Amino acid sequence: MAFERARVAGAAVVLAASSAGAVAALDSPRVLVACALAGLIAAATGWAALARLAHQPRPLPPEPPPAPRPDLDAALEHAPLALWRLTAGHAPLALNAAARRLIAPGRAVEPAALLALLDADPGRRVVTLPTEHGQERAVLAVSALTVQGEAWRLAALAPIESELETEALGAWRQLVQVLTHEIMNSLTPIASLAGSAPALLDAGEVDELRAALAALARRAAHLQGFVERYRSVSQPPAPTLADTPLAPLLQAVQRLVAPAWEAAGGSVALSVAPETLALRTDAAQLEQVLINLAQNALQACAGRPSPQLLIEARLSRGARLRLTVADNGPGVPPGLEQRIFTPFFTTRDGGSGVGLAVVRQLVHGLGGTVRHAKRPGGGACFVLTF
Repeated sequence: MAFERARVAGAAVVLAASSAGAVAALDSPRVLVACALAGLIAAATGWAALARLAHQPRPLPPEPPPAPRPDLDAALEHAPLALWRLTAGHAPLALNAAARRLIAPGRAVEPAALLALLDADPGRRVVTLPTEHGQERAVLAVSALTVQGEAWRLAALAPIESELETEALGAWRQLVQVLTHEIMNSLTPIASLAGSAPALLDAGEVDELRAALAALARRAAHLQGFVERYRSVSQPPAPTLADTPLAPLLQAVQRLVAPAWEAAGGSVALSVAPETLALRTDAAQLEQVLINLAQNALQACAGRPSPQLLIEARLSRGARLRLTVADNGPGVPPGLEQRIFTPFFTTRDGGSGVGLAVVRQLVHGLGGTVRHAKRPGGGACFVLTF
């Protein structure tokens, strides 16, 4: 492009010079012809160069400057989580105000002990913070990442003591309501029968007295059974852990629960992928968990045509084991998802309300979690993660 511009400029100079020479040589025909020829050649050369310049691609206009990014330092400074950078051989570096407040006077009793908690392997866990307000629980999450080619470990600490207290108080309130209801249902008739028994004895109403004593024995037996069920929830047995292949265990569960489902016109399906999946667990307790969930599902599907139960074992993100027990029944009523694990809470007439509570106790004892999940096609779905 620069060469073509030079040719245009040179042609302009030659054309100007030939024009001046022609004017000066009006009396010399030969010089006049020479100047005319030179002018024509210069004009043709300049025109050709201009034509080529016209077909050259025009440079694109400069891109607009990028929109200003938010101030990341300010956002980090006011983040609600306490953030630290962990470097081998150095003390944790507080990255924002929340982190500095935690180790400031008036908050941590022993800042060095709090900082020592941060030096953990990547992952999530609940830790206890020694603060001047007492022991407080928090969630510690440590991540390994690379920033501009440099290896980092980032620790995030979120105090959760207030939230846990609120949840615990709500759970205790629900439990007390259920316990009060169950106990009063037995104590009220017991007190009434015990009060009327002397009068029946004095009146010689032997048959009525026998009936009252029989009812008294039934209510006492019911209350005793209730106490036994409470003991099974509050005092789960300690697990005996061993490496357990899952496919044989789930097949055993399928053989145990399938007859009842087939009698109701349904079936039990099983899926394990890969088939070599294994888990370090207590096989008997995990089997009991799955049987409880299968029995609950069958009771929920009562009266429905072709009830179906599906038990799946898969690996989820982070190489964690995911066990799913799902049915095609009516599902958990909306609004009760958080209450179904409360001991003695039940939505079924005649139900004991301990099945899911025992399931949760056993699963937690095995080092896992159990959650209720909504299924797109309806029905109940319980997810066990280890």
